[in-house]
Amino acid sequence: MQKPGLPEGVRDFAPDVLRRRRYIFHTIEQVFARFGYQPLETPALEKLSTLTGKYGDEGDKLLFRILNNGDFLSKANPEALESKQSALLAPTIADRGLRYDLTVPFARFVVMNQGKLPLPFKRYQIQAVWRADRPQKGRYREFTQCDADVVGSSALSYEAELMQIYDLVFAQLQLPVTIHINHRKILEAFAEAAHSADKFVDMTVAIDKLDKIGLDGVVNELEQRGFDNTATDTIKDLLTTADLESLKLKLQHTPSGQEGFAELDTVNSYLEGYNFVNTRLFDPTLARGLSYYTGCIFEVKANGVAMGSIGGGGRYANLTGAFGLPGLSGVGISFGADRIYDVLTAIDGFPADLANDLTLLFVAFDADSHRYAFQTATQLRLAGVAADVYPEPVKIQKQMKYANERGVPFVAICGSDELAQRTVMLKNMTTGTQETVSVDQLADFLKQG
Repeated sequence: MQKPGLPEGVRDFAPDVLRRRRYIFHTIEQVFARFGYQPLETPALEKLSTLTGKYGDEGDKLLFRILNNGDFLSKANPEALESKQSALLAPTIADRGLRYDLTVPFARFVVMNQGKLPLPFKRYQIQAVWRADRPQKGRYREFTQCDADVVGSSALSYEAELMQIYDLVFAQLQLPVTIHINHRKILEAFAEAAHSADKFVDMTVAIDKLDKIGLDGVVNELEQRGFDNTATDTIKDLLTTADLESLKLKLQHTPSGQEGFAELDTVNSYLEGYNFVNTRLFDPTLARGLSYYTGCIFEVKANGVAMGSIGGGGRYANLTGAFGLPGLSGVGISFGADRIYDVLTAIDGFPADLANDLTLLFVAFDADSHRYAFQTATQLRLAGVAADVYPEPVKIQKQMKYANERGVPFVAICGSDELAQRTVMLKNMTTGTQETVSVDQLADFLKQG
């Protein structure tokens, strides 16, 4: 007999876990809707041609590819198969993959529906994504993203709006965070100042690993990617200049730097008068390794908890251009719901009443009172009360044990007297008190608390 198990990096969600996850999703979704974003869902499967080339070389390596139907080897590249060259073999045996994020499928959707959508188009999306990454704490192969994007406008007011969304969601979750912001043009200015503009992508990939490998590790990776000592010293100096005004002075002669700082100033002007609950921080080390970002970039980290980023995003000027619709600018953010769950669990930050989705459990002494309990539960359900009935009139101790295991706040005890009088003996499982309540008054009694 085969022992059941799960692949690495994926999880089941038991009822208590799923209730907490839905609490996170509901909180995020309500704020998205408040800012005028509309719901959207896209398929788990996308063409690999849609996914590849959008996330950089590092991202492409993490795509889950799905073998073609039927005899998938029949059209395989024979030379690649013989020589075991997986990079050449893969395109001939798999033309579909699981979505890596929600932004690229969104761009694909916009292009396929051009002319049908009001622009700017604001959408939110809460769905699973998959990455063939090495599972570790806070990093899964299947996880849920909660995205909000607006496409069809380059207005920097949207950057300010998205920062407010981050602030409001985490305020409602009562999870203190720091919202990091940077600009890809400022990073381009780093490369220009280091006389390495042609190695910009290599630089951002290395900087994006700063949290994992440290500053010395970034310098070593830059050297491995062909940066000379003068360039690495310049980049290291700029990365350690956290003060915005000081960095402006160091990059004042770079065209990209001037553009990036000007856009950040505009975003900040929209936020004048808004009082952040959470911390807002300019972070020159923030790189966001995905290659499609072109403007402001964001990342959110929980305060006081050892966890990676729990949110991120940024401006992408031409993501739809890859699908034949150039010049359609967009900006968006994502919440890492799985990491948010882990952080809230670590700080005991979930509301205590999330488990009480069942209000009342009926228990019965005999067959007649069990039918009476079932009929009464039906009335309550129709009246909007969450009620359940223990399936058979076994020993009352066994039924009450089940009630405790479910964490139900009230138990309705039904016997021959209750059947005759059209009442129940209602027990408050928190206080232990009991009182007789008529069936006609039961729904109102429970709704009042």
